[in-house]
Amino acid sequence: MKKYLIYIVLLIAGILIGKFTLSGERTQAHSHTEKTIVETTSWTCSMHPQIMQPEAGDCPICGMDLIPAQATTSELSSNQFRMTKNAMALANIETIKVAEGSASNSALKLTGSIEANEKTNATQTAHFSGRIEKLYVNLTGEEVRKGQKIALIYSPELVTTQQELLTALRMKASQPALYKAVRNKLKLWKLSEKQIQQIETSKKVATQFPIYASVSGIVTEKLVEEGNHVMEGGALFKVSNLNTVWASFDAYENQISSLKKGANITITTNANPNEELSAKITFIDPVLNTNTRTVAVKVQLNNRDKKLKPGMFVTGILDTKVSKSATLSIPKSAVLWTGKRSLVYVKKDANEPVFEAREITLGTANGENYEVLSGINAEEEIVTNGAFTVDAAAQLQGKKSMMNASKETAENSTITKEIKVSAAFEKAFQPSMKAYLELKDALVKSDTKLSAAKSNAFREALEQLTIAQRKEADLYWATLHKTSKSINENTSIEQHRKSFQVISNHIIELVQNFNSLETQLTVQFCPMANNNKGAFWLSAEKEIRNPYFGDAMLTCGEVKRILK
Repeated sequence: MKKYLIYIVLLIAGILIGKFTLSGERTQAHSHTEKTIVETTSWTCSMHPQIMQPEAGDCPICGMDLIPAQATTSELSSNQFRMTKNAMALANIETIKVAEGSASNSALKLTGSIEANEKTNATQTAHFSGRIEKLYVNLTGEEVRKGQKIALIYSPELVTTQQELLTALRMKASQPALYKAVRNKLKLWKLSEKQIQQIETSKKVATQFPIYASVSGIVTEKLVEEGNHVMEGGALFKVSNLNTVWASFDAYENQISSLKKGANITITTNANPNEELSAKITFIDPVLNTNTRTVAVKVQLNNRDKKLKPGMFVTGILDTKVSKSATLSIPKSAVLWTGKRSLVYVKKDANEPVFEAREITLGTANGENYEVLSGINAEEEIVTNGAFTVDAAAQLQGKKSMMNASKETAENSTITKEIKVSAAFEKAFQPSMKAYLELKDALVKSDTKLSAAKSNAFREALEQLTIAQRKEADLYWATLHKTSKSINENTSIEQHRKSFQVISNHIIELVQNFNSLETQLTVQFCPMANNNKGAFWLSAEKEIRNPYFGDAMLTCGEVKRILK
């Protein structure tokens, strides 16, 4: 019995010793794991992924709590980033290698519409002043022919001149010059010889006179109604001869090099898609439309059968030849447009999902492909499907993307422009500067009524400048004064902040060139303002108080420059 008791005691002691030993190992392992995590984890901001800190804390830009960052590979360059294979599969990302192609014929496709030929446009005018008693042409689109009676007009001036003619006729023998002058006056009013002889024969004054069409064509715009009074030379109708019309196309900048006056072009209309019209380019606008970034291309077409109607949509196919012996060509689906830049994503390693954004220069569009002039090389692998998903990954990791041109983005720059103003102007502008700072403080408080009042005070301070002082910074003064009017009680706080950004940009450009300031100013920047494009403002303090977000993100921003 005593023997069994000893065995039981030893068994219990063994269990207790083993438990404590394993517990110690787990604690040590857990401690080691925690230490490893602490040593290897970097911390970033979900709103500002460019922030990387070795330990947890607050974002220095917006003040949000930092979160653990994904592990990165140290050998990647600053603009390269890695995606998981699972993310690539879910996004169905596809890539191809850039190929070098030989010179070939390709068709350039242009779209446009039928327009009236400007060379045949005319305005039918009244030859003398008076009241329109009768219109014989009442519809837009009605056809008129030269010599056709189109209106009947009562003209007091014409009545008086007819009486002068009858008087001169009685004095013809003694004053032939007077008689001749009166007849010429009537002829200047487009009265025919037959009409003048009829007045002389009947010895009666006509109160109403007809107006005859001076051109043939289609009435494209009716400008008067019966009963209207018209002046001599006043417009009655706009007329266009549609025997010839223009096919008007818009060509993009990268297509201009393929266009030449006199080049053959094949045109089809939506109304008759199977009927092809062969023609030559008649005119290429020498001026680029800066709004659409296109040039107008005109092709004159014969339209005696009147099948072509102004406003019809047309397509033009122009045969072009690629002059280069070897060109790079990529699918259109690979290109991301930012408005001013063309971007593709290059896969840096065939075996690893590592990507890099690359800006490229495009040439002519040929079907579903673009010619590439610079930016990538043959045999490089680019994303052709899922480029937007890759771009989103780049943005989340703070890398170069559509939103971020490069490391030298807006947040790493300031507004710089040289402007020379006098010392007198600098001194006179100080009250406006003070009013601007008060407007900024009102926007920090997100107080619409207060910001409207401070904007009005800012505008009044600007108006205190003399005419001569305003001329020193004429464009700036006008922009500041006009923009401040949109900050009022009838507009939202969002509109106030948009207008304040315009004011701030102009104020910074102006004030940074001053030789002296009454108080030290700091140029501050928030990368999240203006839809994540970033925005600047001036402050008299180094402490960040964000006027674009107010309390929502009061400390989001940083000092970019100090003005003294």
